[in-house]
Order: sequence, then structure tokens, then C-alpha cells
Amino acid sequence: MIGDPSNPQYYSEDPIQTKDATLLTKTFFWMFLGLLGTAAVAAYSYYSGLLEGILTAGFFPTLMIIELVVVIVFSLLFRKLSPTVVGILYFIYAFINGLSFATIFYAYELSSIVSLFVICALIYGGLALYGYQTKRDLSNWGTILFAMLLGGLVVSLINLFLGNPMTDLIIDWVMLIVFFGITIYDMNKLKALSMEEGINQEKIAIYCAMQLYLDFINVFLRILAIFGKRRD
Repeated sequence: MIGDPSNPQYYSEDPIQTKDATLLTKTFFWMFLGLLGTAAVAAYSYYSGLLEGILTAGFFPTLMIIELVVVIVFSLLFRKLSPTVVGILYFIYAFINGLSFATIFYAYELSSIVSLFVICALIYGGLALYGYQTKRDLSNWGTILFAMLLGGLVVSLINLFLGNPMTDLIIDWVMLIVFFGITIYDMNKLKALSMEEGINQEKIAIYCAMQLYLDFINVFLRILAIFGKRRD
């Protein structure tokens, strides 16, 4: 009997927990690679002058369009694409995002960027851990968070024309809280996806890594906007 301690199977690992742990490891590995690629491209683009050349040549809007197309293709065709193509799309997005990410080096001091990145990583780790470990049903969070995110984006667009600094600060705080919630929600969703049959686990890992990558980037940018020390 499995319940008998004398039976070797009594000490065997729960296959469901093992599957979860494997997916979690793969997801964070892909997420780390994406962040590493973004950071490397951002640093190279800034210090080599590549970003300045792209801006001068007027190619930046084109890159943003390509980035948007990649996200749309990734999201809509994820289940139909092979793991290799999904991985390629993920890195294309991460590298292009690195070019736009390089602009923070012009706006903030390097010491501020590094210190706030570390703080962001610690906060993000706590949120991710809570989202993965909680037993609460978070299925209804998705609609609420999406509505808040959409509302924040609309107000942000309106404030581009108004140019009110206080509104910008309020938006940054609200969006930071929203992405805290999205991080918890996405980590909780990762467990549900690990049990879904018929989808390659490598693809699920890359898909989840993309979601968590975007969460981390947005949390970091909001923390930087609120607490970052700007260049004179």
C-alpha cells in the first residue's frame, strides 16, 4: 500500500508538485534570460551611441511597431507556434525592448538605476512568492486588474496633453499597485497552466516568462519614475 511507510512509493515525490517545480524553474530561467538580454542591449545601445543613431535616423517608431507586432503574434498564436518560434519571438521582444529601455540612462543616474533595480527585485520576489503559495482563489482578479490597467493607460494618454506632474505621480503610484496585483495574479495562474494538458511545457514556461518579464519591467519602471534620481 502507498500509505505503508515500508513501501518505497510512500516516500516518492508528488508528481504534481514535481511538475510545478520544474515549470517554475524553467519559467524563471527564461525570464532571467529575457531580462539579461534587455539589460545587455540597453547598456550597449546607450554606451555605444547606437540608440542616439536610431533616434537621429528616425527608426525608433518602426522598432516600436515591430515590438507591438511581436507581442500580438506571441499572444494570439502562442498555442499554434512551435516552442522554437515562441522562444525566438520572446527574445526579439526582449532585445527590441532593450533599445527603448536604454532611454532611462539619459534620464536617471546610474547609481539610482542599479539600487532601485535591486529593491525592485526583492519586492517582486516577495510578490511572486505570495502569488505562487497562496491558496486564495484569484480568478476574479484578472478582470479587475485589466480594467484598472486600461483606465490608467487612458488617463496617462489624456495627461500627455495636459502635462500635469501631480497627475503623473498619482498615475505612477496607481499603476505600480496594479502591477503588484498583476504579478501576484500571473504567478498564481502559472500553477493552473502547469496542469493544463495538450500544451508543450516548454511553451508554457516561455509564455509565463513573458508575462512575468513584462510585470517586472513595469514594476521597475514605476519605481524608477517615483523614486529615481534624475540627471541634472
